[in-house]
Amino acid sequence: MHRTVSWSAVAVGVAVLAAACATAAPVPTEQPRTPEQTDAPAAAGTPSPRGAVTLAFAGDIHFQLQVADLLDDPRGLGPTSRALAGADVAMVNLESAVTRRGTPDPKQLENAEDRYWFRTPPAALDFLADAGVDVVTLANNHGADYGPVGLRDTLRAARTGPVAVVGVGRDRDRAFAAHRVTVRGTDLAFLAADASPLESTASTWSAAPGTPGIAAAREARPQQLLAAVRRSARTADVVVVYLHWGREGQGCPTAMQRATARALSRAGADVVVGSHAHVLLGSGWLGDTYVGYGLGNFLWYHDREPDTGVLQLTVEDGAVVADDWAPARIQPWGRPVPLSGREATQAVADWRALRGCARLAPEPGGEPVPAYDASVSELGPALRARMRSSHRPGCPVGLSDLRHLRLPYVGFDGRERLGEMVVAAEHAADVVRVFDRLHRARWPIRRMRLVDAYGGDDDRSMAADNTSAYNCRRVAGTDRWSDHAFGAAIDLNPVRNPYVTGDGVAPPRGRAFADVDRSARARVPRGVIHADDVVVRAFEEVGWEWGGTWADPDYQHFSAAGD
Repeated sequence: MHRTVSWSAVAVGVAVLAAACATAAPVPTEQPRTPEQTDAPAAAGTPSPRGAVTLAFAGDIHFQLQVADLLDDPRGLGPTSRALAGADVAMVNLESAVTRRGTPDPKQLENAEDRYWFRTPPAALDFLADAGVDVVTLANNHGADYGPVGLRDTLRAARTGPVAVVGVGRDRDRAFAAHRVTVRGTDLAFLAADASPLESTASTWSAAPGTPGIAAAREARPQQLLAAVRRSARTADVVVVYLHWGREGQGCPTAMQRATARALSRAGADVVVGSHAHVLLGSGWLGDTYVGYGLGNFLWYHDREPDTGVLQLTVEDGAVVADDWAPARIQPWGRPVPLSGREATQAVADWRALRGCARLAPEPGGEPVPAYDASVSELGPALRARMRSSHRPGCPVGLSDLRHLRLPYVGFDGRERLGEMVVAAEHAADVVRVFDRLHRARWPIRRMRLVDAYGGDDDRSMAADNTSAYNCRRVAGTDRWSDHAFGAAIDLNPVRNPYVTGDGVAPPRGRAFADVDRSARARVPRGVIHADDVVVRAFEEVGWEWGGTWADPDYQHFSAAGD
């Protein structure tokens, strides 16, 4: 639900921060800016003086519902704006058509139950300029929400507004044009494009040679965007590309995102950042190119994905040499508020940990951070001895048909931990896939130990809020084997996801969570499972069923056979 608008062709008076303004004085123009239009070139044979340049990027912004009230709030974006205004050039994604007119464009290709149309008045551009933003992208899946009329108003606002707008234009060349600015001897080019799934067949969603619209880059190797990057790289010291890309709710980049990042790097992009997933994704170096796969929501009408912040990059001699993350949390009224103290320290650590599944390096030219490192092994003598309380003669599955999993997970404190569980051999690969997905989403787990740590007692394990799998036991109150006895069931965070029956709640500590709204769009505490969330979807993808849909809901329980 986030798109970008690039309008280099419209390169409107960019509000470059005070430090940048001293050396770069952009002038409003209807044509694409060139380096000669931003600063006079140095004399032939004389190297241009260069100093360190700072760039700042934030994710998706719009002004829907209660967030619209902020347009009249003299406090504006609040303290978070310091991280934007403190940079030489700051860039964000405005997830909205800039218009008061038009009618919602039919989105026949979008999920019928998940359709949204966003628009905002031109005052939004003034708001962003006051917050320290210099460049805005409208190349996203909402930039053309209000059809041709809304698009014309958007282009008009881009021409006259106080910030530079990219990713949209009156034809394809202008939609892919770069905004150019020179800061302390470093020439920078900013482009943007929409790489999210096409939501409508209307022409406004993909600018053409004679047709206005969004800069579209929906292929793994988008030729128009790559050509624009190559053109900019011939004369610019630093080429920045802001993309609307990724899969909503997924905390690791897709294969297409990685392919696109590699193609852009080869074409000459020095910085590739983006948003759209509504959650944070990993950032780091792909060779010498800095890639930020997902900046999450930033100024948003709900706080269901509250983790956000400002990505800050330092550029020296045309290359990104350092990165930093200024963490914040979105409040119920929509404004992000900076974190401090231990909360900030942990948030930065969590952000850096996302590099693993993103396969990015922590330094220029460095080795990528290792990906999710789970292990699957047969049960050796020592482990079999440990499992005397969970396995005994007469159990329906032999020890040779079980596998021991070592699974990294994220604790409620945000720290990386290593847990273990035992499942049937036939389910081992699927279970690893599920917990990889949860790890990427930073979904917290209290602890993950074999049930033998609690003497094989299911009640004790649940009371400890332990996530576990194999236990050779019967279904409570029956003579039937539980799916846990087949290594085909897993219980997650039992206290926050209790088993609720007419006789009571198990574990007893789970009573506080028994009546939590677990519908698809409910806002729930961390570690609580609800319909269509990342946990339910991950298990559904491998064919497992959630016990939360049963007549007596067992919210912690997932099973392959549905027991």
